[in-house]
Amino acid sequence: MGLTKQYLRYAASGTFSVIASAECNNAHISLNGISGRYFAVGACEHVIIWDMRLGEKAQVLPGENVVVSQLTASPTGNHIAVGYVDGNINVFELKNNEIVCVFSGHKSGVTSLQYDEQGHRLVSGSKVWSAVLLKEERYLVTGGADQDLRVWKLKWIDEEKEEDKLTKQLEIVRLEETDVDETSVLQCHQVGTLMRGGRGRVVQLAADPGQSVLACFGTDSLLEMFTFCSDEEAKQRMAKRIKKQKKKIQKRIENGETGIESTEVPELLTLSDEVKRMPSVKLGAKLKSVSLLLGATGELRIAITLSNNTVEMHSLMIADNSEVKCLKQISQPGHNKDPRCVALSSDNLAILSASADAIKLWNRPSQVCIRTIPVPSGRPLCLCFAPGDRHALVGCADGQVLVLDVAAGVTIENVAAHTAECNTIGLTPDMRGCYSGGGDKTVKLWNFELIPDPTGESKAKVLSLLHTRTLELEESVLAVKISPNNKFIAVALLDSTVKIFFLDTFKFYLSLYGHKLPVLCLDISYDSNLIATGSTDRNVKIWGMDFGDCHKSIFAHNDSVTALQFVPNTHYFFTGSKDGKVKQWDGDTYDNIITLNGHAGECWSVSVGAGGAHVVSCGGDHALRLYSRTEEPLVLGDTDDAEEGLATGEKAPVPGFPNLNMPSMKTIGAEKSADSILECLQACAEYEEKKNEGRGKVTQLPLLMTAYNCTEPSEFLLDTFKRIRSSDLEESLLLLPYTTVREIIRRLPAMLELYDSTELQCRVVLFLLRVHHAPLIADKNILNDVVALKNKTTDKINNLRDKVGCNVQALRWMQREAEEAAGERLFRDATAEKRSKDSRRRARAALKRPIVTVT
Repeated sequence: MGLTKQYLRYAASGTFSVIASAECNNAHISLNGISGRYFAVGACEHVIIWDMRLGEKAQVLPGENVVVSQLTASPTGNHIAVGYVDGNINVFELKNNEIVCVFSGHKSGVTSLQYDEQGHRLVSGSKVWSAVLLKEERYLVTGGADQDLRVWKLKWIDEEKEEDKLTKQLEIVRLEETDVDETSVLQCHQVGTLMRGGRGRVVQLAADPGQSVLACFGTDSLLEMFTFCSDEEAKQRMAKRIKKQKKKIQKRIENGETGIESTEVPELLTLSDEVKRMPSVKLGAKLKSVSLLLGATGELRIAITLSNNTVEMHSLMIADNSEVKCLKQISQPGHNKDPRCVALSSDNLAILSASADAIKLWNRPSQVCIRTIPVPSGRPLCLCFAPGDRHALVGCADGQVLVLDVAAGVTIENVAAHTAECNTIGLTPDMRGCYSGGGDKTVKLWNFELIPDPTGESKAKVLSLLHTRTLELEESVLAVKISPNNKFIAVALLDSTVKIFFLDTFKFYLSLYGHKLPVLCLDISYDSNLIATGSTDRNVKIWGMDFGDCHKSIFAHNDSVTALQFVPNTHYFFTGSKDGKVKQWDGDTYDNIITLNGHAGECWSVSVGAGGAHVVSCGGDHALRLYSRTEEPLVLGDTDDAEEGLATGEKAPVPGFPNLNMPSMKTIGAEKSADSILECLQACAEYEEKKNEGRGKVTQLPLLMTAYNCTEPSEFLLDTFKRIRSSDLEESLLLLPYTTVREIIRRLPAMLELYDSTELQCRVVLFLLRVHHAPLIADKNILNDVVALKNKTTDKINNLRDKVGCNVQALRWMQREAEEAAGERLFRDATAEKRSKDSRRRARAALKRPIVTVT
């Protein structure tokens, strides 16, 4: 075996700049017995509990690799259930942040979670529309793609026993525009609609725990609220309405109008009597989530998550119907829009990030925002620290270059560098100046100089840029890099080529062509021997700087490569892509060293710190992710197939079988089932050994076999398989070592011969052969048992198929006999006639559908 190359592993060391993920809801949380002050939000894969009085993080529930999609707090306040986009649900203990249980059942993202009143049961939904129960669960409000909220009245049949109601609450009731079947346990009638003032479809409906206040919003920034009155208040509103209607009728009679038959008004409660509109709230951005909490004093606390990475807490007094007041807004610890560029300082202590709304300076060890600098003009596209780390340079979409004093948090100068967007900016190797490239087909070189403060506020001189030279090109410039030996300048153009010029004379040197789409990023190694380019065609190419030959072309990502940077003093480099992944590569061996936990959206920029100790990336999930180099060695040659698949971002649950779909995670039930199989085989082996030593004498059965009324080892093993849940069977078999698998294969032929449980045994056989196909075929000691299994399973399946076919034909014969004896029509004709009657009934009822508008 040849020598293997050893690397040091990078691990995630922090995620910041995310106040609240727009894809997750929020929920009021009770901490230390205090309610109305804290609420939880999803922040990428973590859950943050914000203290809205102090505007700080009160608690963080850490996640791993999967983004949070839904959360809800238990009524007791001790736990919080968190749903993820992979369908799993974790229940956390709020006192110690520990996971107390994991539910794994959904195949897509969890979009709805709700505890029962006691907090003992949790119901979850995956990909559902918005609906909410109100007023002691007597009303159901649903939202759809239009501007109407449909209100349904629910009523349980009085004759139904209380214990039967509980068992039938999980039955599905089909809500149609007409009444449901009168024989149903739950009666549901539409009583009217509530007209919204917002635009677009209904995004979310929310109610307070007491089910008296309803909040809804659509695809805009308007939050509308309704309150369901108590029965006494509803009757009072009905009496006022009837009195007002009678006065109108009497006035019409006095005016001599004809056609009025009666002055009586029916005393019936309508939806307008039961529901009252509350003041609406106009927010500064689109709403993404809302949760309500009604206090004992009648104060309604409204927790709001906005699409611009902001959370707000509002207050409203229900009794006096006053205006909604904003109690607290948290927006400073994160960017309101996606951060598009990021840079690490030379001492690895500060991080600078920029988005369309602001430029922020972060402290790397604490990951706290130190300064926020507003963007004066165009959207920032690129940035870098100036020598000394006190100043920074920012290239904008309007072609300007901003000179920032990051320590003071101000913009010193706006330099009109380009007439089109400034796509790239960086420092020259001698640290005496910088370069910039833009969409105006030019690359400009600048020198640093100190000039008197133009504002006159200080006598100290400030940093400025002096334009020295301009390189004019035929296409727009997308990326620029000067070689560390200060000899060459490489320019990526819109025509998918990279051109290299001599830096001193701008004389053409090399042209690197091979990418099918434009190159978005490039970098040159510390020794000026290699240049790596990343393109929109998803490839990374490594070239030689001496002849311009392509050493290697790597299909690196599943989407455009947006960032590339070498680790200082090495040939390792990092790449980021629109697929959200951040990867490290070896420029000499062309290996993918590691794939880091990337972003939920696009990865826009990657910056490698001095010495390669830290790496930071920014992405479309509003997050800045920090990775730190550890002392843990990473040897590619020592990793097995599964670990290699995870390192490259591929999911191969079974080594050598990347296309085999397996259970996604190890569960407690699967571990217990695997332990029971191992215990069964151990007991069987000990019993057979004692039986052989007894030479025909009666041997006492093991206690486990006696407890399960089994007389033979094969019967005991089959009984063990039957006691495993069907959902845990494959996962438990996957946890067994190969020696145990050999023992099961050896015993399976006897089990098939003696006992009639063909489906279960064939499932075990097929799964073990798929997972351990190669070693089982290569093992000559077990090959005879595999051949015997093949013959016996074929015979058993054929017999089972014949039995099922015979039973099916017999049932069909009995069906025909019964139909002929009773003179009944075919079931198909009767069903078609019933559907036709139902359709005509729905058409008649649709003409008299009630519609009530609440004003």
